[in-house]
Amino acid sequence: MKTLNKLFIVLLLATFTVQAQQTPAQKQTGEITLTGGTAHIGNGTVIEKSLIFIKDGKITGVYDALTTKMPLRGEIINIEGQHVYPGFIAPDTTLGLVEIEAVRATEDQDEIGEYNPHIEAIVAYNAESKVVESMRPNGVLIAQAVPQGGTISGQSSVVQLDAWNWEDAVVKRGDGIHLNWPNSYKRGRWWEGEDPGYSPNKDYKSDILEIEDFIAQSRAFTSGDSSIKNLPYAAMQGIINGTQNLYIHVDSDKEILDVLKFKKDLKIEKLVLVGAYRGYKVADQIAKANVPVILARVHSLPDAEDDDYNISFKMVKDLIDAKVTVALGNSGEYWQSRNIPFYAGQTTAHGLSFEDALQLITKNPATILGVSDQLGTLEVGKDATLFVSKGNALEMQGNSITRAMISGRSISLESHQTKLYKRYMDKYSRTE
Repeated sequence: MKTLNKLFIVLLLATFTVQAQQTPAQKQTGEITLTGGTAHIGNGTVIEKSLIFIKDGKITGVYDALTTKMPLRGEIINIEGQHVYPGFIAPDTTLGLVEIEAVRATEDQDEIGEYNPHIEAIVAYNAESKVVESMRPNGVLIAQAVPQGGTISGQSSVVQLDAWNWEDAVVKRGDGIHLNWPNSYKRGRWWEGEDPGYSPNKDYKSDILEIEDFIAQSRAFTSGDSSIKNLPYAAMQGIINGTQNLYIHVDSDKEILDVLKFKKDLKIEKLVLVGAYRGYKVADQIAKANVPVILARVHSLPDAEDDDYNISFKMVKDLIDAKVTVALGNSGEYWQSRNIPFYAGQTTAHGLSFEDALQLITKNPATILGVSDQLGTLEVGKDATLFVSKGNALEMQGNSITRAMISGRSISLESHQTKLYKRYMDKYSRTE
């Protein structure tokens, strides 16, 4: 029996080894030239025949191949007839924090307690997640791992999706703290005999006062005796001194206006609205306050009976027209983050060009997350985090990735899903 048990354990370990994530790529050495591809820079510019130089993980040159006299150098990769894009960025996701939603042991997205600004999601990030691996074949190479739950959930971090462990994955640790704004309306508890419809939340003002009091106490603590230890208060230092974003998850137009007042009253320098379902109704006020927005997943049904059927897509254009910086988020989802290029593509049917839509998942999120010096566009000095697609990467038919790089490292595009695809394509293509 002991022998059989040992054999079972060996086979189990072997199975996990076979199904483990692809080995992360080695550091780039030498020089690479991508030539001939249509370069979508990420800032609205398109170069039909491009010449892109990469060295030591950085972009060292971006030229129009038809006009430049720059000689090709290093490893020359001809991508003529294909398209090259900056790596797509997926903000507001639990990617790497949840593996199987139905298995509680694989969830590390939340912590006990209401005020947890000192909790960092990054230390629970699973770089070997099969879900993380499945992002890359769609061009999603960067993500923001965001904690959930409570009033203040904790701190998010920006990660790249080809790493040995969470330390390797970090692009920017602790980019901001996430706060869930109280609801001004709530549903009745039908199981206690209450009307199940919406009614005003009697505790709304007191809930806001509690948040304001926590920030006031944090401000007093961080300016006081440093020998006293209080981790939650100390963790708010970045919000108070303006070095971190305060991401406020909020939806209704009334609540958004309350958040803007809260920003002004408490002198919060860097604030980002997340979700902002009714933000289009107060777009001018958001723009005037110079507050960026990470929208919820746009592949969502309308929230109210009287909403337009396409409201989730139209609101993007409304916000952009008001001069609001907009990125597309994932509503805290994890596996659906791979669809973010198609969220962006869908907005083109509602007033945006493809190059404008591209900025929703490249330049704009990089700016909001504070990593625009490294990511978001194909420009000299930035990380060579990019990919090559056979067609338009914002469309399902065109999104066919042939090559991808993170900081110049040529990463694997294989995943559990691509292996299954090849397996069954082979099975059903046989003429037996």
